[in-house]
Amino acid sequence: MNKLIPLLPLLLVVTACSQGPVPADTSVITSRSDAWEAALNAADTDAIVDFYTSDARLLPPNGEMSSGKDAVRAVFGGMIEAGIGGDLTSIDAVVVGDIGYNVGTYTLTSGDALVDRGKFIETWSRGSDGQWRIANDIWNSDLPLATSETEPHSAHVMILHEVENAEHWLAAWRGEDSRHKLFRDNGAAHVHTFQNAADPNLTGLVIAINDMAAFEAMLASEEGQAAAAEDGVKMDTMIIMSEAE
Repeated sequence: MNKLIPLLPLLLVVTACSQGPVPADTSVITSRSDAWEAALNAADTDAIVDFYTSDARLLPPNGEMSSGKDAVRAVFGGMIEAGIGGDLTSIDAVVVGDIGYNVGTYTLTSGDALVDRGKFIETWSRGSDGQWRIANDIWNSDLPLATSETEPHSAHVMILHEVENAEHWLAAWRGEDSRHKLFRDNGAAHVHTFQNAADPNLTGLVIAINDMAAFEAMLASEEGQAAAAEDGVKMDTMIIMSEAE
């Protein structure tokens, strides 16, 4: 018996280690997920970006994996520019130590129109500042892939041009009644805005078009010309490129 007494502290340490970390309160993850949803619906791109680690990986449906805060800004900033909001519902979350995960469902809408619905899984990590951020974000749709029978074929067009004032031009593409609505109402399903870092007034659009005739008619119409003039587009610098076959 006396020989066993010195072994007791070691046995206690081994037993404690074998039990592993104790799961923590999952509300630290679900509350952050709720705040992410609020930032999306508030169209706050900067807040969305801050929810991710510097090397976060995004794994979107029907698209390549990307990483980093610039990728986060491009993906979710593009959603916000397109007027997309949504709802997230967490169905399972676990936190152990500085690592956690969140599984749930999402619904994305633009106004009253359903854009997408599906499911997601995120892994979260706690940084040196004590804040929880998303390290990996994967989501995929419950909706069937579009086919020629379910959705008109989309062509892609790139428009490059200079503008009088880049901030003024970008402002026209933000908010509920932005140029996205004008384009969407005239055959352009999605529009992404671009800006040259070295020359901010050199700007451009990449447009997915499902009704080319309606889109071209809008560009040539008085409404389209007036919108371009109001946004400060220098029409003599405009270059339109079609998707290569």
